[in-house]
Amino acid sequence: MPTAHNEAKKGEIAKTVLMPGDPLRAEYFASKLLTDVHRFNTVRNMFGFTGKYKGKEVSIMGSGMGICSIGIYSYELFKEYDVDNIIRVGTCGVYADEKFELLDTVLVTEAFSFSTFAQEQSGYDKPITYADEELLDKLRKSAANMKIRMPEARTHSSDVLYYTKEKRAVLADRMKNQYGCDIVECESFALFHNARMTGKKAAGLMQVVDLIKRDQHATSEERERAGQQMFEIALGTLFV
Repeated sequence: MPTAHNEAKKGEIAKTVLMPGDPLRAEYFASKLLTDVHRFNTVRNMFGFTGKYKGKEVSIMGSGMGICSIGIYSYELFKEYDVDNIIRVGTCGVYADEKFELLDTVLVTEAFSFSTFAQEQSGYDKPITYADEELLDKLRKSAANMKIRMPEARTHSSDVLYYTKEKRAVLADRMKNQYGCDIVECESFALFHNARMTGKKAAGLMQVVDLIKRDQHATSEERERAGQQMFEIALGTLFV
């Protein structure tokens, strides 16, 4: 049955969903990589599509930006639409510039956050949530089958994008050295928690778009259009 945020009917969404933040990115890669594509959601322009990849049914849907937004959409997919797997396919900044290059694809194994999302939602009071190990292994095998180097990282799921100049000056070293975070984005913590709470599976792939210490950044067009390799790694899990 449709929700306040998703007009799809039961059965219109596949068991595996790839979830970029940008709904236009969802539309672009659904049209580029899938066949027999059907758009199942337009509410709030958070587009969602179901189609086939090499004969296997799969869906791609935007999540919006931030913990609250992905918290809503992923929870509804797991609970109301019987989705089993969500793979976040997003973008990230990098604290550990020496480990990564611009547009690298990174496998997110766990997410650290100062957010109270999990505690308020269910009483989970730990600062780290974890990707599903089985889904992580499928992503590793998919990347290996494609002969793609895919570094792994703990992410900092931040509620803040624009820090003060003083805070930003010390943030990268603090998050890397004190909390073990090599990359930063805004959603994985909530996604991994929702999967844990609903007995489902989630993992994340991130494309590097900001090298913070080097002050190197991908353009908005690169952020929207780049990343086919990342999507193909995620889609490869349908066959491993």
